[in-house]
Amino acid sequence: MSEFLSYEGYTLVFEDDFDGKALDRTKWNAELHKPGWVNEELQEYVDTEEVLFLRDSLLHIRPVKAVQADGSVSYYSGRISTQGKREFTYGIFEARLKVPQGKGFLPAFWLMTADEERWEQWPVCGEIDICEVLGHKPCTNYGTLHYGLPHEENQGAYTLPEGDFSEDFHTVALEWLPGDIRWYVNGRRFHRAERWFSVGRDGVRRPYPAPFDHDMYLILNLAVGGIWPGPPDETTDFARAAFAVDYVRAYQKTHGSMEEL
Repeated sequence: MSEFLSYEGYTLVFEDDFDGKALDRTKWNAELHKPGWVNEELQEYVDTEEVLFLRDSLLHIRPVKAVQADGSVSYYSGRISTQGKREFTYGIFEARLKVPQGKGFLPAFWLMTADEERWEQWPVCGEIDICEVLGHKPCTNYGTLHYGLPHEENQGAYTLPEGDFSEDFHTVALEWLPGDIRWYVNGRRFHRAERWFSVGRDGVRRPYPAPFDHDMYLILNLAVGGIWPGPPDETTDFARAAFAVDYVRAYQKTHGSMEEL
């Protein structure tokens, strides 16, 4: 098995180079969620030009810290998805991106089940994290599967031999095949999963490779705080922080080549 990503047999089916003046709403939704919606995160996801904008052919997701009149602090950030616009079963999913450095930041590029109500709510429905980088440890990218009831995860990590993901742009990718999921940084494979399970709340085990056998959609977001990264601290520089994305691409095999897998 090659350690390097190959596009042989794949066709480009979705692309955004963020070359326009504003986010292409035919491809992306800007999601709105209150603080604490998931993972005890501190940010409110909003749809404003302050947190979501295009500049220099890049998508920017900028975290904002706002001190209120009573001295309390509020955080705002952005989250976009292709839900209901473009959804995928299997393929290669790739982004070239640069992350913010700082305690409390957690940028992510990932896949979530398109119809969570049909497939049962998380974690039964499944989640595939292509890229997550902790702001206080910007040298390492994590790729993770979430599945099962009770919840289990299968996680791999890649640490850059030099530099970090906040200093320069790097390419992250996922190849999702039936029963075989592989993660890449700069074209080199760093993790592979071939075994998982799906059991619903009724206790019935779903046929493998469920839950990773149905449509999922793409998400880009920048969380602030939460269970994993912890809260920002006095060293966290919001003024200079931004999650910058050069492009997002998705490739899929033709029907005939999928049958050969």
